[in-house]
Amino acid sequence: MTVRAVQVIAGADVIAYHSARHGRSIARSIAAEHLRADHIEEALIYPVTTESTDHPGGYRGALDEFYESAAARLAAHLDAGRTVAVISEGDPLFYGSYQHMHKRLAHRYPTEVIPGVTSVSAAAARLGKPLAEADEVLTILPGTLPEEELTARLASTDTAVVMKLGRTFPTVRRAMERSGRLPEAHYVERATMTGERTEKLEDIDAETVPYFSVSVVPSRIADLPPGTATSTETATTAETATATTTTGEPSGHGEVVVVGTGPAGPLWLTPESRGALAAAEDLVGYTTYLDRVPLRPGQRRHASDNKVESERAELALALARRGRRVAVVSGGDPGIFAMATAVLEVACQAPYRAIPVRVLPGVTAANAAAARAGAPLGHDYAVISLSDRLKPWEVIAERLHAAAGADLALALYNPGSRSRTWQVGKARELLLEHRAPDTPVILARDIGGPEESVRTVHLADLDPHQVDMRTLLIVGSSQTQAARRDDGTQVVWTPRRYPEK
Repeated sequence: MTVRAVQVIAGADVIAYHSARHGRSIARSIAAEHLRADHIEEALIYPVTTESTDHPGGYRGALDEFYESAAARLAAHLDAGRTVAVISEGDPLFYGSYQHMHKRLAHRYPTEVIPGVTSVSAAAARLGKPLAEADEVLTILPGTLPEEELTARLASTDTAVVMKLGRTFPTVRRAMERSGRLPEAHYVERATMTGERTEKLEDIDAETVPYFSVSVVPSRIADLPPGTATSTETATTAETATATTTTGEPSGHGEVVVVGTGPAGPLWLTPESRGALAAAEDLVGYTTYLDRVPLRPGQRRHASDNKVESERAELALALARRGRRVAVVSGGDPGIFAMATAVLEVACQAPYRAIPVRVLPGVTAANAAAARAGAPLGHDYAVISLSDRLKPWEVIAERLHAAAGADLALALYNPGSRSRTWQVGKARELLLEHRAPDTPVILARDIGGPEESVRTVHLADLDPHQVDMRTLLIVGSSQTQAARRDDGTQVVWTPRRYPEK
């Protein structure tokens, strides 16, 4: 208890506290030595806790009626000129029962809220482990969340505390395991009180877990040696060869996770991808994509040029073979014109066939651009790269003919660059053989980035000089519509219904 809390209790006429129907109150037991014989005690006893109720308004209705009644009891004391102290374990406004009284009374009577030590801080102190350090993000979660939601949030954060265990413990444990956080998780029961218990979460029997317990996933940085910093290395063919030839037999339990960062920064990351990037010991990738990932103490970065995909893949697998947890960072979705293919090609060769490889999806450029424009890919569509660096133009032209002839909307990746200047014009000529001149074409550039722009032109008016390596083109089908709304914005969509012939 804080000094101020002791002072307020000493000066109060009425001491109020919540409890279940058994009448025992943790808050009262904490404050017991400061209570006087002449204190008026108001036990605010919940009519239900977790059981069902026949109240007409259901569980919520029963509690709302109780809160109104409890507030009225306290208001009667206040109207009589008595000072009321509502005591609450932890902090009154942090998952505390008091907040329901606060909502009903604080606007009517002078109120002071005395902050308290939360179970979160108490649990960390008892474990002797920092909750968060430097730029780490701490997430506090109620165990009552659905398992999928818990899993996603645990995967995406640096450190976490899950409260309200008890009956939720099996769900919380599964979420910890699915998110890969179970080995890091600790269990704390009744921190600082009689019956306190601290153990690894994975060792806890679910049948022994009370409501007043928490799970803590503490700071990763705190476990690093003092002075550990993030290092940046350049992955070259020579380094990869060295890594490969010196590994010998595999050591440890390394893995490679291929992570898609979406088209731009953190807003486009999935929770699973965010968690994989945080958990990795090594990050391997094209420099531009690595720059999107926050620096983390203890992680090693292996940055390289955009044209050495096989070498990057081999470096990542060689590091994993040494027992390292490696994240290969890819833009957009790693399985669409990106790093997943390169990693899997190498992973299927000796000596890497035993290395675990996971591919995590990301928001691909076509979907990001389509969302900005409206819904131009709302019906069947094809995705084609106009780059002839890895396949001949004849193949590209044949695929454009086939897709356009089938009346598919088209998402055209890699339409142009400084060294490829004629492909967009040639593609326009080819598509005009199948599409009307006024077919909508979306030019989406730097989606999610600082220079984002989205424009819609007619196919006949598509200017190749306005297309660069940061642009993606979406060409509508014969059914694609473009319209201007009352607010001046233009939207493009392809109807999901196709006209009957």
